[in-house]
Amino acid sequence: MAVDTKELMKMVGRIRIITKKLVDEHLSGEYHSAFKGQGIEFEEVREYTPGDDVRSIDWNVTARMGYPYVKRFSEERELTIMFLVDISGSQIFGSDEYSKAELAAMVTSVFALSAIKNQDKIGLILFSDRIEKSLPPRKGRTAVMRLVREVLAAEETNRGTDIAAALRFMNNVQKRKAVVFLISDFMDAGYEKELKVLAKRHDVICCPISDPREFDLVNAGLVEVEDPETGNLFMLDTSSKSFAKEFKQNGEIERRKLEDMFVKYKIDHIPLSTDRPFQDDIRKLFRQRQLRKKHG
Repeated sequence: MAVDTKELMKMVGRIRIITKKLVDEHLSGEYHSAFKGQGIEFEEVREYTPGDDVRSIDWNVTARMGYPYVKRFSEERELTIMFLVDISGSQIFGSDEYSKAELAAMVTSVFALSAIKNQDKIGLILFSDRIEKSLPPRKGRTAVMRLVREVLAAEETNRGTDIAAALRFMNNVQKRKAVVFLISDFMDAGYEKELKVLAKRHDVICCPISDPREFDLVNAGLVEVEDPETGNLFMLDTSSKSFAKEFKQNGEIERRKLEDMFVKYKIDHIPLSTDRPFQDDIRKLFRQRQLRKKHG
């Protein structure tokens, strides 16, 4: 069922207010420092001053002017930021203030607003078990709100998840190196090979989104549950301590496997949950990348 247009615009407006303030007050400068430009470009020549690297002397200009001149270069800042966002059926779940889909929209908005303030281009690929929508990279604030609208409007997509297909599509359509935010609950399997290829070609940041009730069951007795991606119904005995324990252990095992995969492929990641503020997690990532950029 599609999201009501009036309600959708209210949600977009609310997210815009929350995220704009967060970006303006805290994250914009940190974003700039955390992401490298695509390379080095020539900026100008200027007179040599003591302490300049002699290897940067422009000998042609020096010969003409009769005085040493050096070439000055600057980092080419413009980046392409792509958001690869999971809108499968499991994203509608949320036991706290936000659903996973709403959290995905807010995180997308924060990164997109930060990118636009730094004159970067932003694009979007929405996926479930197929590619639902693809928006090519664009500049401008209107591009940010369109991205958020598209993520929220697709909130109730009742489909499965095919991360591998989404990653293959991303590799096919984005030939130039980009920063790729993969935002998903990662409730899928068989995509490791495609993720490894993507991480070699692009700067990938994975944002696994979860909800606390996916790890800890509430004792509500015998409950009929519908799988949001398949529509299948099944019964859960949430009062069973052994089942609750096994459920939690399985969740932790899957979480550790996901973490190990990111480490294995040297992929930055931000674990996000619907029950806690996400800005601290984002700032932690930015600081880690700043340190790595400084020392690497």
